[in-house]
Amino acid sequence: MDFNVLWQNFVNTVTNHYVDFNGRVGRAQFWYYLLVVIVLAIIVAMVASVTTRLLSMLFSLALLLPNLGMGIRRLHDVGKPWFYVLLPLVPSVLASLFLVMFLLPLAMLCWLATLVASVYLIYLYVQPGDPAPNMYGPPPAEWSPSAATPVS
Repeated sequence: MDFNVLWQNFVNTVTNHYVDFNGRVGRAQFWYYLLVVIVLAIIVAMVASVTTRLLSMLFSLALLLPNLGMGIRRLHDVGKPWFYVLLPLVPSVLASLFLVMFLLPLAMLCWLATLVASVYLIYLYVQPGDPAPNMYGPPPAEWSPSAATPVS
């Protein structure tokens, strides 16, 4: 595995596909992008714990659209619509509302529904993509972390 290829995949996604919600992205490219995001998030969190938490919030905000784009394009690869990425959001918003209204049992049920929706979303992300073109476009080009030049 070549770290430079992983980094180039991350940089390519953030710079060239910042708000790209169309098309498809393969499993390997998606998960290796996420690996770099997680490593960077850990580093930013360690620096933010010494300095200010504003750094973590800015990092999360800066990567919000690229992360949504990658998630949506990954869902497109398995033939699912974009709004599936919002599945965990609906019960978590409801849970927050129930907490404000002091309805703790309903809030806990909504948090459980958020967990179930998140697990289902991860299940969709690990599924193999459609090998043939689907309504979201042709299958993505093969991508490998050990490739000499990454394919976009």
